[in-house]
Amino acid sequence: MNRRNYLKTFSLGAILPAIGMNRPLNSNVLNFFGGIKEVNFKSNWNNWFDMKWVGPEYWANRMQDWVIENGRAVCVVSGTDRNLNLLTIQKGDNTDNFEQEVEINVLSSEIKGNTKAFVGFKIGVRGQFNDYRSASVFGKGLPVGLTGGGDFIIGEEVFKTNLLQIPDSLKLKLKATYKNGYYKLNVSAIDSSSIEIASVESMVEAEKVNGNFSLVVHTQHKKAVKNKTASFSNWKVTSTGLNYSEEQLYGPICFAQYTLHKEKLKLTTQLTPFEKIPNHKVILQFKRDGEWQTVETQTNSNPGRANNFIIEHWKETQDIPYRVLVELPLRNQVHQYFYDGTIAKEPLDKNEVKAGVFSCNFHYGFPDQDVCNNVSYLDPDIILFLGDQFYEATGGYGVMYEGDFDDLCIEYLRKWLLFGWSYRELFRHKPCAIIPDDHDVYHGNVWGEGGAVADTSKGFGASSQDSGGYKMSPEWINMIQFTQTSHLPDPYDARPVKQGIGVYYTQWKYAGLSFAILEDRKFKSAPMHVLPKEADIWNGWIQNENFDIKKYKDLDAELLGKRQEDFLEQWVQDWNDDTQIKVVLSQTNLATVATLPKEARTDAVVPELKIPQKEEYILGDAMTADMDSNGWPANKRDKAVRIIRKAFAFHIAGDQHMASFVKYGLEEFGDSGYAFAGPALNNIWPRRFWPPIENVKDHTYKKPAFLGNHIDGFGNKMSVLGAGNPYQTDLKPAVLYNRANGYGMVTFNKKERSIKTECWPRFVDVRVNREEQYPGWPITINQYDCYAKEKEYLLPELIVESEKEIPLVKLYDADELIYAYKPNSNTFQLKTFKEGVHKVILYFEKEDKTEEHLLTALVINKTSVKI
Repeated sequence: MNRRNYLKTFSLGAILPAIGMNRPLNSNVLNFFGGIKEVNFKSNWNNWFDMKWVGPEYWANRMQDWVIENGRAVCVVSGTDRNLNLLTIQKGDNTDNFEQEVEINVLSSEIKGNTKAFVGFKIGVRGQFNDYRSASVFGKGLPVGLTGGGDFIIGEEVFKTNLLQIPDSLKLKLKATYKNGYYKLNVSAIDSSSIEIASVESMVEAEKVNGNFSLVVHTQHKKAVKNKTASFSNWKVTSTGLNYSEEQLYGPICFAQYTLHKEKLKLTTQLTPFEKIPNHKVILQFKRDGEWQTVETQTNSNPGRANNFIIEHWKETQDIPYRVLVELPLRNQVHQYFYDGTIAKEPLDKNEVKAGVFSCNFHYGFPDQDVCNNVSYLDPDIILFLGDQFYEATGGYGVMYEGDFDDLCIEYLRKWLLFGWSYRELFRHKPCAIIPDDHDVYHGNVWGEGGAVADTSKGFGASSQDSGGYKMSPEWINMIQFTQTSHLPDPYDARPVKQGIGVYYTQWKYAGLSFAILEDRKFKSAPMHVLPKEADIWNGWIQNENFDIKKYKDLDAELLGKRQEDFLEQWVQDWNDDTQIKVVLSQTNLATVATLPKEARTDAVVPELKIPQKEEYILGDAMTADMDSNGWPANKRDKAVRIIRKAFAFHIAGDQHMASFVKYGLEEFGDSGYAFAGPALNNIWPRRFWPPIENVKDHTYKKPAFLGNHIDGFGNKMSVLGAGNPYQTDLKPAVLYNRANGYGMVTFNKKERSIKTECWPRFVDVRVNREEQYPGWPITINQYDCYAKEKEYLLPELIVESEKEIPLVKLYDADELIYAYKPNSNTFQLKTFKEGVHKVILYFEKEDKTEEHLLTALVINKTSVKI
């Protein structure tokens, strides 16, 4: 067989603007309408094997509701508006005529004779945003087809026919002819003997046919019921002028993410459910010396349809192109699909390393192209997604908590693929850390209790969450963790927790930075299990208004758990591999930076709270005691803060929906590290910070009166330097622009040891006005200020006479480590917090040599010691 005719190749997503690698920024490249071409499309399902995915040309709503079976696309549920969107073709505002047809087999008695059921096309499918992806997921369009009763429907009009009910099999044809601002739609039904059995003609405004093309099966079931309803084959779309782009295929490779840690590259690629295709291959290749070289070949076998590649001894000193190749031997042709990216050169020689910070991503702004455009301009070196990559309701159609395991996996996959469809260009060419949070595992709040089983006997709501543990099965939890975290460096301690649930907490060293990646939900105690019954807990909130949580600081409860505390104790002392700055990454911060109306007993009121005007200060709020936050349990919060300040570590988190920048306090305000919690990308829970203060009259948007020292609802000290409250912007859609959405960027200056945090509202075009940030930002701090007290003492200046390296410095009070760090030069002076003799240990990594010195701390110390 001729290999050229036998093989067809596709490059996936290359049209998308990406960050880095000198890709041009083009904000219009994904506009809904592009170049007009002559189109002769025909579906190819007869060439595919039976599987739980309908192919790369289509987006299915829902994904698990459509399969390929016997060469047809089959809808396998009864439910409202199950649709199959064609990704590669759209109708623009040109006036070319077009035609489409499809063969339909009606499979369910729920459709036959049911005048409320509908099978056929939708044309002119448009979403909220001018983008084919928005249309494919959320689009509304013009129905054109047959009801179960055998009548035609075009838009909202029903046209009677002589049919008693929809035939078991038929061909549905649509011819659209333009005339004077309208399209004449000729619709006909052809029976299995090629005889026209019904037809209708209707005029519609031309703009109503502009958009996506889709197939639809609609029944009245609000909750999907397993039931094959209809199948489709030989779908054809023809025209002298439609928008066509093969670049808009999505799958079988959807995206990939990677990290590089100590010469170990880990890359995870996200696939679709094509595993039933015999002899398929998933191949990772790198381009070296102008040639693509295969490094590993796998198959698609993970329940999350993700593949993880591990490459040891990565020593590249330049950008290396990679591509994932999927080879699918179909019935009469082999298809090869390529997804390309770049393993970026590790920027060890860059003084400033930038990290983009993202979290809390609902679908209000999908496909979020504005974010990609702006971040492309900012060009960070590292991408951080810190939880809630999606929410249970992402993409519509609700959420499945129970059912067939593989259906549950594909249900998750649909939501996860929407995340990748929006943001894959941010991490196509840059390393990326992703950590799941509560909503990623279908929890509003999760107190994991070391992997315990949640009690779902009363449902999957607050009662199950309060019971502690996980609602979903351990196999499912491990599946989502694999898709989101298998590319991270190997876990510090890989022993699974209860139920065999895996862990991923780890250290990531990159570009002179050392990240401690934490799981601050998995080991946390459930409040209901450790607080007195009279607290009356509901969804982590105390319902008894007379219960004072601040009196229960020393609880026998866990936050990070002993395993992660031990990890952090080791991490703060590991400054090998030219580490210069330490950073903690976690789902949420170690404080509760939020207020609610005094009378509110939970935060269920948050979505309905008033959004104030820009200069307004909300009165009547009080600090919250939300035990989903890491302000609780307060004693273990203090322990975590006490450990991480030993490394002068900076903390970056998500989860809180509202941007905040605080300095933690233990014995006194401001004696510990700084923390930046980034804003939500798409905010379903617009939290706010309006603490009761005396100087309300001094408040302005640019100079908020709430900045300063505060005690949170659990008694934790925090100094607030910035909080990005929601306010009325007068921009549309309000749900996207009034809810304090946005993203952040943290710039680490390794020479000066400064850390600059920037934070933008989503509506800002940073290419035009980069300085229009949330009030208080940008904020620049010094690494050494992450452990500071009002009263400090100085040891003698140390002059290390070594030209080979700067040593790691550890300062002890007796045998207790005060802190460890690597100075930025060999001349430095250590601070401490009490007078007297201290032990200083210097470790020279290259020589594997340790020196110990006893030095005296004084209030004023102008002495120096040469070493």
